[in-house]
Amino acid sequence: GSLHSKRFFEARRPGTALLPTRNRVFDMVQTAGSLTDAELAKALTKAETGISGAAMDKILLDLEILGLVNVAWITKDTRRIEVVKEEAEPEDPERGYESSFPGAD
Repeated sequence: GSLHSKRFFEARRPGTALLPTRNRVFDMVQTAGSLTDAELAKALTKAETGISGAAMDKILLDLEILGLVNVAWITKDTRRIEVVKEEAEPEDPERGYESSFPGAD
């Protein structure tokens, strides 16, 4: 099937609007700040958005490629999922050099 099939990317929770599963996963990680893959799977099941391990791997890979989360192995079979912190704009190197001189404003 298509990667964009509704069955793969969307889940319906009673009383909620249709929301892509990828967004639900990101919201859960963002709310927690960081969690393990087992904690995420448990939270998804509790929210009635249970997905297969392969589907969760695909969603986490997509979120990592988009630069939204970092996924790191912390033990042989446990992964830590963290939200990527937004970094400040990099300082212009020329401006930094010029401003290092006294009286250069």
